[in-house]
Amino acid sequence: MALLSNGRAHRNRHLSASGHDVAGDIWQAAPNTRAELDRTLASFAKERVDTIVIDGGDGTVRDVLSLAPRHFPSGLPRIAVVPSGKTNALAIDLGIAAHWTARDVLASLDRWTAVSRSPLEIRYDGAETPRLRGFLFGTGAFVRATNLAQSVHRAGAFNGLAVGLSLAGALAQTLFGRPGNVWRQGDAVTLELPDGRAINRTFYTLLGSTLERLPLGLKPFGAERSGLKLLGVDAPPRNLLLSVPALLSGSEREWLSDAGYKRVDIDSFRLRIDSGFILDGEAFPGGDLAINRGAPIDFLVPA
Repeated sequence: MALLSNGRAHRNRHLSASGHDVAGDIWQAAPNTRAELDRTLASFAKERVDTIVIDGGDGTVRDVLSLAPRHFPSGLPRIAVVPSGKTNALAIDLGIAAHWTARDVLASLDRWTAVSRSPLEIRYDGAETPRLRGFLFGTGAFVRATNLAQSVHRAGAFNGLAVGLSLAGALAQTLFGRPGNVWRQGDAVTLELPDGRAINRTFYTLLGSTLERLPLGLKPFGAERSGLKLLGVDAPPRNLLLSVPALLSGSEREWLSDAGYKRVDIDSFRLRIDSGFILDGEAFPGGDLAINRGAPIDFLVPA
């Protein structure tokens, strides 16, 4: 078993260079850079680690899952998550208490059970870098809302409170901005579906996820279910005061689709976007992207 900690994570800011003071025969590492993380994962593979406890936020999990497959070609070890980040959407989906620490998780891990989650896989056309693997993807207004969340974090709000405040701020910017403001304009994209159809449209946001539950119980994709789910909202968004509460509560009324709020379950799609996108809280540049549901990964959760 190995404990991998991100010293830059919200709750780990005072973590020592040697990591946590935990009992037992546990490999520990606290890499500070992506290169160090890659070397750490290589050493875990060499030692045939069968369980990795990731002490960090969604971004730390994303980086581990993006780099680890080349070191574990036959399949990743089991993963457990310590919710030490600012939002911890994956931990919320897995049912891991927000206050749990690395010690709490390690002390109870022998009683946990495994559930599978398939990450999103994002690959740039022609890129030699490893695929990005994460769980929550977004463009347009989601990028701007994530930037807004950074201000919320600096003000001291985290987890569900930060999500709620960022959502409220995004709605205010969209509702009360002028017709041509950047929030309402959206981003031009080309969306290519598996059946060969190409959709050229300006979207207020495209949101995709393989999570089953989101922070605050929000249900933008409708009923809780597994798989890759995609939500597209046309720009400019229509009837926000009526549509957003219905959308986020999981309503599947036909009028939402007619108003430009469209959901689909999909295993893969291609996306051409000049502006950037967000994957698990971090901004990445746009380009020609291939996005698909990845192979399932075993995550340990409280029994």
